[in-house]
Amino acid sequence: MAPYDYAPIEYVTPPELSGGTPKEAPVLIVGAGPIGLAAAVDLALSGVATVLVDDNNVVSVGSRAICWAKRSLEILDRLGVADRMLAKGVTWKLGRIYRRAREIYQFDLLPEEGHKFPAFINLQQYYMEQYLIERCRDFPGLIDLRFKNRLVGLSQDETGVTAELETEDGRYQLKAAYLLACDGARSLIRQQLGLEFGGTVFEERFLIADVVMDADFPSERWFWFNPDFHPGQSALLHKQPDNIYRIDLQLGPDADAEAERQPEKVIPRIEKIVGERPFKLDWVSVYSFQCRRLEKFVHDRVIFAGDSAHIVSPFGARGGNGGLHDVDNLCWKLAAIVKQEAGPDLLASYDEERIHGADENIRNSSWSTRFMSPEPGAETWFRDATLDLAERFGFARRLVNPGRLSVPCSLSDSALNSADQSGLATPMVPGSPCADAPIASPQGAEGWLLNQLGGRFVLLSLGQAWPGALPAGVEPLLIGEGGWQDTGGFVAARYGNGHYLIRPDQHIAARWQEADADALRAALQKAGIRQTEMV
Repeated sequence: MAPYDYAPIEYVTPPELSGGTPKEAPVLIVGAGPIGLAAAVDLALSGVATVLVDDNNVVSVGSRAICWAKRSLEILDRLGVADRMLAKGVTWKLGRIYRRAREIYQFDLLPEEGHKFPAFINLQQYYMEQYLIERCRDFPGLIDLRFKNRLVGLSQDETGVTAELETEDGRYQLKAAYLLACDGARSLIRQQLGLEFGGTVFEERFLIADVVMDADFPSERWFWFNPDFHPGQSALLHKQPDNIYRIDLQLGPDADAEAERQPEKVIPRIEKIVGERPFKLDWVSVYSFQCRRLEKFVHDRVIFAGDSAHIVSPFGARGGNGGLHDVDNLCWKLAAIVKQEAGPDLLASYDEERIHGADENIRNSSWSTRFMSPEPGAETWFRDATLDLAERFGFARRLVNPGRLSVPCSLSDSALNSADQSGLATPMVPGSPCADAPIASPQGAEGWLLNQLGGRFVLLSLGQAWPGALPAGVEPLLIGEGGWQDTGGFVAARYGNGHYLIRPDQHIAARWQEADADALRAALQKAGIRQTEMV
């Protein structure tokens, strides 16, 4: 019996084909993977209705994306599914790097306390999709899920997008103000618009195998350079729920992908790693590295997110996590536009900020690829010399790159930021994602700072409340006397004092040491928000 039950999701005849009232949604989302589902939930939390269509009727087969970073868990907490993921997932923060059979060094991805979520959890993509689908069901009036609805054509004009969809009951048209293309690396929408990825396709091939077995391996990330069980190549092992272990094996650029995924080739390779213990193959895939993206993500009324906009190698956990950062960045802006709280030009900041994030991920992923599979000559010499030094010297360990792991990118150069004139020396500057911290309510209930932020603009005041009225649409949050309490001193250490304007995606838009109503209004306008009257 397979560890996961891939139960089909019921197909329902669309109202356009059953005599019902045709639907015209503000937003049509194509692709019910993690990114499309997360976008639907995020928009619903802002009161924006969506129709979400997918040509399939089952969650993704195979573990696929498994490694979810702390920042992504914070986003998913805002969407209402992180607790389920944390309960099911395998928590880890320790990584070990080996050269042959020797451990070169180990690293701790979250050495400090005072965060609600761990550095990473491992959880198969199909569980995440299941939880998000079930979360979508909590918004029956706002999220219309339509499985086995295949997009076969689209057109757009200055008023919106018209999509043609195909089902077993026939074809129909659906109109929306905007379309989110979340249909993956082989995006049909990208093809229909004649758009192409720019970037690099690497020839190196890797094997992914999900192995079901009873083992006492700890919840850590193990990476080998030139291991004895797979000489001349690299390997990675991760623990997942349900006694499943992810094993990645470098195969070389000349490997025959179809032959390498056959059990008679895979099983002997796995036996060399895990020994004589019994195991069963759950899922096998062979892939090549790609580090590519669209030139821009916003094409009039069609907006790309996730793998349809950019793809990177699986090493470093930058694909699924990067897609969630797209959702986090886009949906509050799109909701503000739909509700006429901001103009359509706010979408330009999604292009600016998430292309910056994609480029950062591509740089790190490309560097990982070159380090793990260097070209003969200088690249190989540098890699080997770095590994030699890393066994003895800390500075060299920073250069070892077996997949630089996902971290949130800074938006310090964003056009939405106001100039920092606070004089504060703390690390939370405009453009930074907010750091979490334990706090307690005025009634003494324990909580977390990020749970009080997100989904709307918040004025975070540290030490003393903001005097006077606030602009409409901005909620106050006081950490200090009369408000929430900084229970562990982490808020003071990470933020200092003064006032912070926090965006709906938990990024800092501006900060001041002294209250300044005119500066606050100006910061909101710079962040793209029209409503600035005082209430």
